[in-house]
Amino acid sequence: MKSAAPTRAGRSDNSGHTSTVSFDDNRLLAALFGEHDQHLAIIEDRLDVELTPRGNHLSLHGDSADCTRARKVLDSLYERLQQGLEVGSGEVEGAIRMVGAAVSEVTDDSAESAVHIKTPRRVISARSPSQGDYISALATHELVFATGPAGTGKTYIAVAAAAAALSNGFVDRIILSRPAVEAGERLGFLPGDMREKVDPYLRPLYDALYDVLPTNRVVRGLDDDTIEIAPLAFMRGRSLNHAFIILDEAQNCTPMQMKMFLTRFGEGSRMVVTGDPSQVDLPAGQKSGLADALGLLDDIGEVGHVAFTRADVVRHPLVARIVGAYDAQASRRQKPGEPS
Repeated sequence: MKSAAPTRAGRSDNSGHTSTVSFDDNRLLAALFGEHDQHLAIIEDRLDVELTPRGNHLSLHGDSADCTRARKVLDSLYERLQQGLEVGSGEVEGAIRMVGAAVSEVTDDSAESAVHIKTPRRVISARSPSQGDYISALATHELVFATGPAGTGKTYIAVAAAAAALSNGFVDRIILSRPAVEAGERLGFLPGDMREKVDPYLRPLYDALYDVLPTNRVVRGLDDDTIEIAPLAFMRGRSLNHAFIILDEAQNCTPMQMKMFLTRFGEGSRMVVTGDPSQVDLPAGQKSGLADALGLLDDIGEVGHVAFTRADVVRHPLVARIVGAYDAQASRRQKPGEPS
């Protein structure tokens, strides 16, 4: 059970198509190819092509369709570097996913460049077709549900969108909420003030905030309440205007809690609800408020819903395989005729 980084092994045969792509700006090639050509190694591994750099030229050898996809990946990454954006292994993996989807789904050449969020610290681009749908939904809907397994970017992209909205003056504050199911009645016995009590349950939201906003901006926001950490139980009775509100781990809400949260929606606000329906920590027999809300609101056109799958896992290739293994186990345990 070992996962290693791809190496430049190349192809073992001389068959197939050969073509050459040239790049005008040599200064960008180190970032394009990656340290020790690791980005090229990823493309070779994922698309089954051989890439041979010679100065500002790159030779592509392999199946014609694979070479075409590899060239589109390289063009996409090179364009990103020309725009002054960073390119790492995550961007390479994302470009491969997007180009793979474009073969059968995307006909507009501008589609890939349109799906990004610009925050004060970085530009977040879609790394899968579903992430592109998610970013588009966040731009066009006031209420968006994002469901699916861990590692698909549900929470991170929501926080990035909130940071961008706050920085651009579209909202006055960010409100982050999560149900502290694991704490239960013990929450009051934890040491410290309310923020310190719930911090362990909200740490993923903090991590995302610090990744898209400067540290001093996050600290200042927490101090002056333009960034607020609000446990779900403490949302009752509030009306949230001109705010970007995120409810994370929503599968652990009860239907009444979900109704309470959704009705906090105020003027000029945006709301995102994220969760993984397969990871419910509620007591046995308790219906998840996330599943309940998705069923009730399915026919409301103003509500967006993006359902991620194992194919959208972008955290690390191994995560997708882990999720797949657990899904397969759940399927084997499923009794014939039993609802999932």
